[in-house]
Amino acid sequence: MENNNKVINHKVSPAGGDLEGASKQEFNITVYTENQIGLLTRIAIIFSRRKINIESLNTSPSEIDKIHRFNIVITESEEVVHKLVRQIEKQVEVLKAYYHTNADVIWQELALYKVSTDVIAEKVSVERLLRENGARVVVLRKDYTVFETTGHREETDNLISILQPFGLIEFVRSARVAIIKDSDGFNRKLREFERLEPGEEVIENEYLNQGEKVFTM
Repeated sequence: MENNNKVINHKVSPAGGDLEGASKQEFNITVYTENQIGLLTRIAIIFSRRKINIESLNTSPSEIDKIHRFNIVITESEEVVHKLVRQIEKQVEVLKAYYHTNADVIWQELALYKVSTDVIAEKVSVERLLRENGARVVVLRKDYTVFETTGHREETDNLISILQPFGLIEFVRSARVAIIKDSDGFNRKLREFERLEPGEEVIENEYLNQGEKVFTM
């Protein structure tokens, strides 16, 4: 696929406005890339230069062979996110980048909790609380038990607060994984791009400032 023919398709914010004063919310940035050494560092630099904190970063294989998928979570204004996505797509190995709000995606995070086995055995209420919060045992030893939950961050944070009075030994949470709700998948779009004849000019974003005409994955 020729990189000089790629088209940027993502949500476009209305032009104008003060970026610093714009309201912030959580966004999920999805990036399809070739698996190249050093790309993650270069993408991270794009955020660090703008002093934007990455709250969650997950990389994994995608539905397309040899194509990887990044899921990056940040809290920013839509105008700032729009500019970030444009910068990310300028990386040679990046095939496509999208951004969505939490309402636009189905997302989950996995969490592990290590608790003293004696505490669980002595206090029936702890086992009941774990069960009510959807926790399941993944490791059971004489000295400790490890539970696993899958859900949203608010749910895992709630279970932390429940277990802390009983001596929570250790806790860890995974990066977010997310799937876009209204999407036909990037595979179909990639095949369409591959069928196009190479153009003479770089197509950066022919949908910019076209409002409702913009389409997203």
